[in-house]
Amino acid sequence: MNAIRDTAIMAKRSLRHTIRSMDTIITVAAMPIAMMLLFVYVFGSSFDTGSIKYINFVTPGIVVMCILSGIAYAALRLNNDMTNGIINRFKTMPIASSSILGGHAVSSVLSNLFSVCLVLIVAFLVGFRSDAGIAEWTIFSGLLLLFTIATTWLAIVFGLLAKTAEGAGAFSYILLLLVFVSSAFTPTDKMTPWLRAFAEHQPMTPIIETMRSLLVNGTAGESVWIAIAWCAGLLVVSYVIALRIYKNKTT
Repeated sequence: MNAIRDTAIMAKRSLRHTIRSMDTIITVAAMPIAMMLLFVYVFGSSFDTGSIKYINFVTPGIVVMCILSGIAYAALRLNNDMTNGIINRFKTMPIASSSILGGHAVSSVLSNLFSVCLVLIVAFLVGFRSDAGIAEWTIFSGLLLLFTIATTWLAIVFGLLAKTAEGAGAFSYILLLLVFVSSAFTPTDKMTPWLRAFAEHQPMTPIIETMRSLLVNGTAGESVWIAIAWCAGLLVVSYVIALRIYKNKTT
């Protein structure tokens, strides 16, 4: 119970930093929304998505982009705590050691899910419509939560490894590149063969396609288990590595 209480306190502390940082809010929420509006109203007519409205097609990719933009701040805040000696101060206090990383993880998940809600609200305002029922929205929410937790722990790994705050957040650009080279903005069958092969065998495509199938078609689709496997595998590997790095750096 003490560990849960301490984690909640650490998460509250981290959330305060997020709320007070206006550039964080702008980057995490406003930038994905701006990208969505740009692709829908400027580039949308250039893409052939068949019978699916482009706003319906692109929204799942924007949701994923929103999360990947947000987790960079988890890496940055943790790295600041490490390099500024705050972690060492926490170690002298009567708190559970697991609550330090846990607090960063919880605050990142909550702030990112809030940003996703803003993105979905704007998507509905500009024409996004879903045929998903309660079951499909529940599965979508579960996959979204799993993906957010997994990528948050990946961010924590980079936050622990990086020597500077800038380096801690820079890794997210690699993940964002994977979103652009996926089925987020255009069907993979429109790509050149070599690019299509890469796009279809990297994690973002099955995750985005599963989210799209759930929201647009009302079914989980063929990629659901691949998407879950990618998320679960990433979570386990990132969590284990993060704990090992943290232990080595704080002992």
